[in-house]
Amino acid sequence: MSVPDYMQCAEDHQTLLVVVQPIGIVPEESFFRIYKRISAVSQVNVRDSQRVLYIRYRHHYPPENNEWGDFQTHRKVVGLITITDCSSAKEWPQTFEKFHLQKEMYGSTLYDSRLFVFGLQGEITEQPRTDVAFYPSYDECETVEKRIEDFIESLFIVLESKRLDRATDKSGDKIPLLCVPFEKKDFVGLDTDSRHYKKRCQGRMRKHVGDLCLQAGMLQDSLVHYHMAVELLRSVNDFLWLGAALEGLCSASVIYHYPGGTGGKVGSRRAQGGSLSAEAGNRHRPGALTSNGINADTSAEIGRAKNCLSPEDIIDKYKEAISYYGKYKNAGVIELEACVKAVRVLAIQKRSMEASEFLQNAVYINLRQLSEEEKIQRYSILSELYERIGFHRKSAFFKRIAAMQCAAPSIPEPGWRACYKLLLETLPGYSLSLDPKDFSKGTHRGWAAVQMRLLHELVYASRRMGNPALCVRHLSFLLQTMLDFLSDQEKKDVTQSLESYTAKCPGTMEIITLPDGLKLPPVPFTKLPIVRSVKLLNLPTSLRPHKMKSLLGQNVTTKSPFIYSPIIAHSRGEERNKKIDFQWVQGDVCEVQLMVYNPMPFELRVENMGLLTTGVEFESLPAALSLPAESGLYPVTLVGVPQTTGQITVNGYHTSVFGVYSDCLLDNLPGVKTNGCTVEVIPALPRLQISTSLPRSAHTLQPSSGDEISTNVSVQLYNGETQQLIIKLENIGTEPLEKLEVTAKTVNTKEKLYGDFLSWKLEDTLSQFPLKPGKIATFTVNIKVKLDFSCQENLLQDLSDDGISVTGLPLSSPFRQVVKPRVETKPVNPQESSKVGDFSHVKTLEAVLNFKYSGGPGHVEGYYRNLLLGLHVEVEPSVFFTRVSTLPATSTRQCHLLLDVFNSTEHELTISARNNEDLILHAGECQRMAIQVDKFSFESFPESPADGTQFANAKQLEEERQQAKGLEINSKLDICWKIPSLKREGEASVEGVLNQLVLEHLQLAPLQWDILVDGKLCDCDIVVDCKVGDPIPLEVKLTNWSKHSVGPFALTVTPYQDYQNGVHNYELQDAITFVGSNTFYIDSVKPTKDSVYFGALLFLYTGDFYLNIKFHEDNCSKELPLSWFCLPSVHIRAMEPMVQTQP
Repeated sequence: MSVPDYMQCAEDHQTLLVVVQPIGIVPEESFFRIYKRISAVSQVNVRDSQRVLYIRYRHHYPPENNEWGDFQTHRKVVGLITITDCSSAKEWPQTFEKFHLQKEMYGSTLYDSRLFVFGLQGEITEQPRTDVAFYPSYDECETVEKRIEDFIESLFIVLESKRLDRATDKSGDKIPLLCVPFEKKDFVGLDTDSRHYKKRCQGRMRKHVGDLCLQAGMLQDSLVHYHMAVELLRSVNDFLWLGAALEGLCSASVIYHYPGGTGGKVGSRRAQGGSLSAEAGNRHRPGALTSNGINADTSAEIGRAKNCLSPEDIIDKYKEAISYYGKYKNAGVIELEACVKAVRVLAIQKRSMEASEFLQNAVYINLRQLSEEEKIQRYSILSELYERIGFHRKSAFFKRIAAMQCAAPSIPEPGWRACYKLLLETLPGYSLSLDPKDFSKGTHRGWAAVQMRLLHELVYASRRMGNPALCVRHLSFLLQTMLDFLSDQEKKDVTQSLESYTAKCPGTMEIITLPDGLKLPPVPFTKLPIVRSVKLLNLPTSLRPHKMKSLLGQNVTTKSPFIYSPIIAHSRGEERNKKIDFQWVQGDVCEVQLMVYNPMPFELRVENMGLLTTGVEFESLPAALSLPAESGLYPVTLVGVPQTTGQITVNGYHTSVFGVYSDCLLDNLPGVKTNGCTVEVIPALPRLQISTSLPRSAHTLQPSSGDEISTNVSVQLYNGETQQLIIKLENIGTEPLEKLEVTAKTVNTKEKLYGDFLSWKLEDTLSQFPLKPGKIATFTVNIKVKLDFSCQENLLQDLSDDGISVTGLPLSSPFRQVVKPRVETKPVNPQESSKVGDFSHVKTLEAVLNFKYSGGPGHVEGYYRNLLLGLHVEVEPSVFFTRVSTLPATSTRQCHLLLDVFNSTEHELTISARNNEDLILHAGECQRMAIQVDKFSFESFPESPADGTQFANAKQLEEERQQAKGLEINSKLDICWKIPSLKREGEASVEGVLNQLVLEHLQLAPLQWDILVDGKLCDCDIVVDCKVGDPIPLEVKLTNWSKHSVGPFALTVTPYQDYQNGVHNYELQDAITFVGSNTFYIDSVKPTKDSVYFGALLFLYTGDFYLNIKFHEDNCSKELPLSWFCLPSVHIRAMEPMVQTQP
């Protein structure tokens, strides 16, 4: 026997072999459709008996295998069913002749045969025949199954007759010697009468009867016959047939122990116990059975249990039988099939290691020169058996050998499709799947070197199949999953191959479906490049949206009455991981930053890299990048524009590497760090761009709020100077700019500012709104710097050190370098270096202009944007007031303010005040200017609190009062400076110069004294004319502007004459007389009230007279400051009365 049946199993020993073959030309589809119906009748209950007959169908069976039918009867073809297609009566004789020729091929072993004729109609079909069945067509053949059952019953009748004939002990007859084909020549010339020969004949016949009993459904009888055959054959050392008897014994025991079968098809066979229990058990001799075999004696079970092998003994007997088979070179097929049967039994017993020993023996069994197809079948079955016992890698090994055999060089037309299919089946055995997700979790499973070899073979088979898409998919999978195990050279080779394939067929993210239905998932290149983190970036500071704060409902949802709630804390933490606390804006470019690196040993070019999003319509703007070989972490920014509003989720990114397009999802990248992937997109807002008339500044402001300033400008001004800053506001967005608010804040300065540093009128700009896209509006800001004009201590020190007089400063004085330093190289002369002053006199002011604007749909939803403009102002000193003092004026309501003004610039400067002439100061020159000013009434300003406990508030209030006083004084002085050569001008403020003493001198006394002579107010240089001899009225009026009542007071009026030489004459009793008393008594005067007291003077002589008014020192006058009793001087000129002439 030369052709092994690798599908053999132990229970096949009880089957009858029936061959189903076509005669003539029969359509393959039609044949197998009928064959399928025939083979469905695989077991038949014998009529009038509880025995079951099992049939094994084959549509192809080598005739040489049939020669071994006496050795094992299940190998004998006992039935033949032929199928033919006959359309006319003329073809019938030839068809029937072919049927007889087919029967002759198996004629020596056939029990019965049938011919199924399709398509023939007429008289021939009406003739009754038992061996021929006629059917009009393949569709009209309902009785096929019934005819097959009848056919099987006929086979059973023949089988049963042969069993009874062989089993009956005929002592007088000579038992024939059963032989296998290669033994016939060995038995020629042997002594047939020897006892040894007879025992051989008896043993072989017992074994043969056992086979017949097993086929006839008589399991108990077969066990008895097998045991007897084993004893007889062992005594004569007939090893080949002894092995067959042992194998028969094993098969019968397997059928008993495993009624479900060992072939792997669960439920393919009926349970055997019911029929076996009813078999005859009280037989006096083997074979003495009735035709139906019915006997209720329970001793059958006892006998079966005694004769049946245990599961362990079955394997031992299989080993013994195989060892006997191994002694015969020509029994290789029998040995191989026995190994396969034993393995199937061991697989059920879950004894994998012993099964592997049987399989290993089967591998080394030498058969004749096998064809390539037989080799493929052999390795495939070995693979299947190894799979059944759990040796997955060993199974994959033989499956791969079978695949390689499909494309062996000796085959004229290699079967690459079969090779590819078998290679796919080996993947699980090598812990390899074609889904890249299985390789993204945990450690690598399996032997990477073997897996890479297998993937290369898949690629090669795909190429030979002419399927470049498969080549690309498998190469992509190899590069993605085995990247860590590839050498540098292998990485280069694989990528070069991949690029050559993708040039013809680019790699896509589509699922590839193979003809057998297997689906190959896409392979995204998540490692080319490797992404370590994904961070959604906030918009630039100037473009970030802000929500307008509402008065109601603020922070209502985030507050809880409980101190701690684990539920709330957990939910908030989960939300923080998923959602981001900033927003993107519809229509604006949004950014996502990826930290990537290139694991390849060469430069990696990534093309068409963009974002994958869901939730909002998003226009991704792809980027292309080139990463150096084995680069470290490299930041890559991907951008896009959301087109609608709502929640947008960044799911991943897409790339094109080596011609393979990949969609890499973040869910499949467990090692990626992210700050969240979901962000809210709010409605569109306008975009404002500003440009100014000032140059950009190299200084970048850093506001305390941490906001980023988009534009910084700088300007250099003299102290007191004012300059206009013209700002152009351009709407560079797509939405109209409808709302604008401007605020300013001074930052990073410790300098005291006087007046408004920045001022503007927003109404002129708002009149140009709404500002449509592309339009420009102008906005003007007045920059006015007024710092302290007082001379600082270091300047005074420099003045005293250099001996500079107050009247003037020479141009060569180093004081110029103090107030106007130059940035230059270090002087060589150390004396010059020591004269250079510090740079602190050039002051710096910094401010931030905040443009809060909104418009479009975003404005409707309550969002706005902030745009910051940084202003850097360098303030150079213009003039200093080095000293300030006061002198009394001729009027009690005026005084002279003396200011020493120093020109700290390098240019000639003129300074002027209200009602004063211009004063010219050369560079570095100091001069004094006197300004006559009216005294000020400061009673309207808040007083210091009487309560001294609030010291801080009191001090602050006093500073505010002093500042308010200085502001009022400065507004009346109106001091200005000009630099004609530079055409620059500004103000000079005395607000920081005035001390408390000067302020007191400039303040009107709370008690206002008014003296009227002859109804004329006397003050300053006013001279009252009167006539000698006429009484002159004298009024003294006191107005109380203090907060308390004052008085009573007493004052005395004393006239005198001033000789202008320092001598005053008070002896004027003969020249002046008072009408009434010269002493005035003034009662208490309440706040804001006044009191007037009258008197009169009579001049007796002509001349210039003065009145000296003195207060009496009493308790009331001593409690008040002396400055409160400052009365105006009174100058009276007495003249002769004019004599009127008579006309």
